[in-house]
Order: sequence, then C-alpha cells, then structure tokens
Amino acid sequence: MFDEAEFIAQRPKAAPHEFVLDALAPLQPATRPMFGCLAVYIEDRIVVILRDKHDFTTDNGVWLATTAEHHRSLKREFPPMRSIRLLGRKVTHWQILPADAPDFEALALRACELIAARDPRIGKVPKRRSRPARRSNVARVRPKRKR
Repeated sequence: MFDEAEFIAQRPKAAPHEFVLDALAPLQPATRPMFGCLAVYIEDRIVVILRDKHDFTTDNGVWLATTAEHHRSLKREFPPMRSIRLLGRKVTHWQILPADAPDFEALALRACELIAARDPRIGKVPKRRSRPARRSNVARVRPKRKR
C-alpha cells in the first residue's frame, strides 16, 4: 500500500535559495552540507553558502566568501551586505546578502554574475585541514633494557 506521508518524508530537501544554484548551473557547481547550510563550490573555490533556517533568521540569505580587503568595493555593489551576526564578531570575512533585503533575489543574481565572471572578490580556496598522523598498524618493538 502507498503511504503518502512516508513518501513525502523521503523526498530530498530542496536547496535553500535554489534560484542561486540555477543561476550558477552553467559553471557546474558542487554542493556540500556545511553548518546545516549548503556550501557552493566552483572548481576548487567556495563561493557562497546558502542559508534558510528557523533559528537566527536574520542571517538567512546568501553568504559570500570574501576577505576584508574587498568589503568596501562589494558594499558599493550590494548596499545591504553585512557581516554575519551568527559568527559573533563585528566584522567577518564572510559577508551576507540578507534574505530579508527588499531586493534580495536581484542582489543574489548579481553576485552570481560576478562569480560567473570570475570576480576575484568572491570565492576562496579553502585551507587544507591538517590530519593527525596515522598510527601504523605495525607494532613498535622497543629494545629491551638491560638490568
């Protein structure tokens, strides 16, 4: 027997602000879950994180991967852009185009245009995580001490 409630529960969750992924589709973006949000990569660069959650709704929107040196010029293009409050610092490298901005979709699509044009102000190559050295499966033999 077909259980509609079970079918609905099994459907994959829609990506937040999916129109951003649609706009970036020609660039063949890769996505990965990050912080309960969706990180978007173009080649080896993380370019945005898409967030639409029920907590800290003021930080829902499109998070731009950038650096402090680019804030001023990006702010001219995106007046509502600001640091992410959820991160707890006054100024963060990550900046947000807030979903509650009146022209949010237009701003997000403009950011997609800049990403497609390979604007160097948006996108960062993530630092490689250093992994702890793996222990060898070979037992270490210690020399016997003379008594």
